[in-house]
Amino acid sequence: MPSHQLVVADAALRGRDGRWQIGIDGGRVTAVTQDPLTGADELDAAGGLVTESFVNGHLHLDKVHTLDRIGDAALTAYTAGDMGSALHSIELASAVKAGYDRAWIEPNARHAVLQAIGYGVRHVLAFADVDTQARLEGVIPLLALRDEFRGVVDLQVVAFPQDGLLRDPGAEDLVREAVELGADVVGGIPWIEHTDAEAREHVRRMCALAAAHGRRVAMLVDDAGDATLHTTEMLASAMLEHGLEGRGVANHARAVGLYARPGLERLVGLVKRAGLGFVSDPHTGPLHLPVRELTAMGVPVALGQDDIEDAYYPFGRHNMAEIAFLAAHALEAVDGAGIELVYDAVTTTAADVLGVGGHRLAEGGNADLVVHCHATLRDVLAHHDAPAYVVASGRLVASSTQSTTFHLPHLEGTP
Repeated sequence: MPSHQLVVADAALRGRDGRWQIGIDGGRVTAVTQDPLTGADELDAAGGLVTESFVNGHLHLDKVHTLDRIGDAALTAYTAGDMGSALHSIELASAVKAGYDRAWIEPNARHAVLQAIGYGVRHVLAFADVDTQARLEGVIPLLALRDEFRGVVDLQVVAFPQDGLLRDPGAEDLVREAVELGADVVGGIPWIEHTDAEAREHVRRMCALAAAHGRRVAMLVDDAGDATLHTTEMLASAMLEHGLEGRGVANHARAVGLYARPGLERLVGLVKRAGLGFVSDPHTGPLHLPVRELTAMGVPVALGQDDIEDAYYPFGRHNMAEIAFLAAHALEAVDGAGIELVYDAVTTTAADVLGVGGHRLAEGGNADLVVHCHATLRDVLAHHDAPAYVVASGRLVASSTQSTTFHLPHLEGTP
């Protein structure tokens, strides 16, 4: 029998009947077969579903666990009604940056990264505010964590001018400095600028910076209840102008959910030309991107955690199965096809949106896998437990168990 460095045995796989064996060598999947395999190390899936690891398409990693520092005012404004007060909420939330200090940002972010490992999150698009209030206090610890956990959780660190460029003079120089320090992605949030012309200039400058340094771009666009913002269109157009085709992510784009069909079709044609992918976070606001519709039109849409206990969202534990569970409800995607769609949006589709190659459970693919406690995708989402085993770069990096003991006279043991 063939011998491998690691074997995952007795696995259920999506779309395939029976039980399977997965051979892993040198950080790659080298065999997917129903024939017996042997390995130097072996994991027994015990009939549990094995899939690609999770991908988090959007997380404000520098802000995790800061809600208690700032209170509910921004949260209330952001989630109220039709999101008409989204801009005001950002202004309220910026108060936390008066006390930004890498000394407390680093342990908060580290906790979220460790949660990611336990829940099988392999890749994260990690935003760090870079502006005249935050300075570089958020981005520096994220760059250090990126280097420390590379190969286990890969962080794509985004230098993010949260308070704008034109309305925050000096932010552009700080974003450039963050990129020179090693930030992986140039961020942006053009819709909060005061005029359309300034929003377009915001996008142009950030795309020019990305092109000059060989970086990708990721921007929060149209994140309010106003269908006239059109900053998603600005981003796609600027990507084409600066040779960034296939190297951009539009986050949120909530106002696209208000577009009439003709306007949506025009936008889709443009974003396909630009190779622009989307990330939606439907659990963090009352308005969201029309995910199912865009997917049906051939546009890749991922899901993101967005926030963990910060000024915009009071929950979160970096569990992407939980995010898919929430999205299944918000998007009315609870049928079989919908469950498949939201799971892809936190695994394979999300990897495509972030430009991660090889994220497929197939021979030659990256050996980044989760072994679930349940055999079906529906049960995985219904329970959203931590995976029984997490494999990253071909090696076991985490394992979890879940059990309950009933202490009742007529019940003994665990269910």
